[in-house]
Amino acid sequence: MSVPFRLRKAFQKIQERLVRELEKKFSGKHVVVIAHRRIQKPPKSGFSLARSRSRSLTAVHEAVLGDVVFPTEIVGKRTRFAADGSRVLKVFLDAKDKQNTEAKLDTFSAAYKALTGKDVFFEYPCQN
Repeated sequence: MSVPFRLRKAFQKIQERLVRELEKKFSGKHVVVIAHRRIQKPPKSGFSLARSRSRSLTAVHEAVLGDVVFPTEIVGKRTRFAADGSRVLKVFLDAKDKQNTEAKLDTFSAAYKALTGKDVFFEYPCQN
């Protein structure tokens, strides 16, 4: 579900209840709320203030990653490079929300892949 960027904070306040009700309504399918963000091209001239950091490709992809897993917090990220040159982003989520989000990890990966085209793998850090 996509929401306007300016309403993102308001939706995040009620997101847990909203997602729970929508998942009930759609018979157990997972629901992800994502704010609509715009990516601008890098400036061609030497004037680098033409584009803010929040509109760069990297910043938008990181923000989308945060939206996909909300309300769980991201506690770490690693980029894994395979021998064939492909990259996989490993994202470590907060372990305190494990019981609520463990069933949705494949949905999070599929949603992020559909929005950005990047492979991502979610897991929880090891507890010693």
